[in-house]
Amino acid sequence: MDTSDVWRLVDQARQELAETADAGEVAERMSALLARRDPAEIVAFAQPLWDLLIQSYRADLWAAAYLINAGASDDGFDYFRGWLVAQGRTVYEQVLADPDRLAGNPVVRRAAADDEELECGEILGVAWDAHLAATGRELPPGAFTIRYPALDPAWDFDFDDGAEMRRRLPRLAELYDGPAE
Repeated sequence: MDTSDVWRLVDQARQELAETADAGEVAERMSALLARRDPAEIVAFAQPLWDLLIQSYRADLWAAAYLINAGASDDGFDYFRGWLVAQGRTVYEQVLADPDRLAGNPVVRRAAADDEELECGEILGVAWDAHLAATGRELPPGAFTIRYPALDPAWDFDFDDGAEMRRRLPRLAELYDGPAE
């Protein structure tokens, strides 16, 4: 399996749900669909899913998550990246190209208006949950590895620095903090 298989499952889950489904519902549907597969396929799904999560482990995206969720711990950033995967390949790739594009995303705009966080920790456990449902056993040890890359030192600044956030993520900063004074 590869990341294309992950995207196909995300698309299938999203197509089977109401347009208003949240990321947690997408993750739940993904797990249910994956649980129908052979256990070896479920195990093989875990690494490409984590490859996408690892690919999105970036400081500029962490800064965006920090703005959107009014903070982002290590776990909170994992859950934000889970939310991002649940949005599908197009949104994921657009955001990796430019995290500030999140400001134009309708889901992000609604979350900003409603003061809601965008997180989906359930995505991290899709293969785990599917394997447990299909076999009654936990995902085998070593089913995937996580090796995060070093974060870009150019983004090593205090995310509470509003001026710096406005400089680097102007559209998101305006959406979440209002227009510059």
